[in-house]
Amino acid sequence: MQQLVPSYRNLWRSILLLFIVLVLTGCGVNNIPRLDEKVKSAWSQVENQYQRRADLVPNLVETVKGFANQERETLTAVIEARSKATSIQVDADTLDDPQKMQQFQQAQGQLTSALSRLMAVSERYPELRSNQNFLALQSQLEGTENRISVARRDFIAAVEHYNTEIRTFPGRIWHSILYSDMPVRENFEATAENAEQAPQVEF
Repeated sequence: MQQLVPSYRNLWRSILLLFIVLVLTGCGVNNIPRLDEKVKSAWSQVENQYQRRADLVPNLVETVKGFANQERETLTAVIEARSKATSIQVDADTLDDPQKMQQFQQAQGQLTSALSRLMAVSERYPELRSNQNFLALQSQLEGTENRISVARRDFIAAVEHYNTEIRTFPGRIWHSILYSDMPVRENFEATAENAEQAPQVEF
């Protein structure tokens, strides 16, 4: 009889432990790391789309150069802006650094501005505007700008969801007990003038 008592205790302990695990799982104890991963994934998409745009720039510059080589200053500005934009990286480790985020966004804004000036150049060259390669690059650039906008929107939503989780009940409790090393995330902020408006890319 005495041997049965410890085995019953172990059984009840196992049942109680299983119950606690199920309760914790159902109460959102895993929400914070899951939402944090969504933030990182959403940021990766933002970077992916900016990289796609940066990859289009050399071909665009070469095409314009073939028709408007005298626009040296504008072409140089685009190349320099692209170089700066691709040199500043914000990864999962630096995603919480507001200064790094601002530098990244400013560099991307400068590239957007330089591309807009380059596109204005095409107005003076009708033969450039009818070039098939230029038209294909135009279409890709417009599509990329749309993808950037969508990726930034998704990142903003992911950060909002994550920040809300760690500031409200019961996420606030789990954050203070288990995830206190995970800070409030910085969100994307427009740094350029009229940044809330999509850039006008006219060819």
